[in-house]
Amino acid sequence: MAEESNNPVWRNRIDGVRRRLLGGLLAGGAVLATTAVARAADEEAVEPRFPGDPPDHYVVFQFNKSDLGYQDHVIFSIGAVLRKYGDNVKIVVVAFAEGIHILASKPGREVKEEIRQRVSSLAQYGVEFHACGNTLKSLNWSEKDLLPFAQVVEVGAADLMELQEQGYSYISW
Repeated sequence: MAEESNNPVWRNRIDGVRRRLLGGLLAGGAVLATTAVARAADEEAVEPRFPGDPPDHYVVFQFNKSDLGYQDHVIFSIGAVLRKYGDNVKIVVVAFAEGIHILASKPGREVKEEIRQRVSSLAQYGVEFHACGNTLKSLNWSEKDLLPFAQVVEVGAADLMELQEQGYSYISW
């Protein structure tokens, strides 16, 4: 055996095995360390939330057009934010001008049934929908013409401004 350890061929083989073994151990250690760091980051990122805890995120969406593609995009975006942050976000949608029709019990402009269902579903998940009182007046509508969860605000544009002053991030399409 002593003669084999002095043999350059055997020495190269043994060194190769040692390098592969050491490389494997280092790689395994790196994977374990990376996994531990990732778990720690996940645990830090997801703190337990209790009912009544204020959310970390506040966002207000402007909804002011009746275009069907616009409706799809904005409603999808609202749902995506809600899916990402769950109960750690407060979302308000301010509807005015032609966008008010998504909140009407009998819309005067085209609103797809799917959009109507998604708006109602979002409201059940805590999304607030504000309807501009000025727009209602211009249409000769009252609160009775709106879906039950819609909240009337005096001026939609002022509502957007006031929510931003309260720390809401403003999303406009």
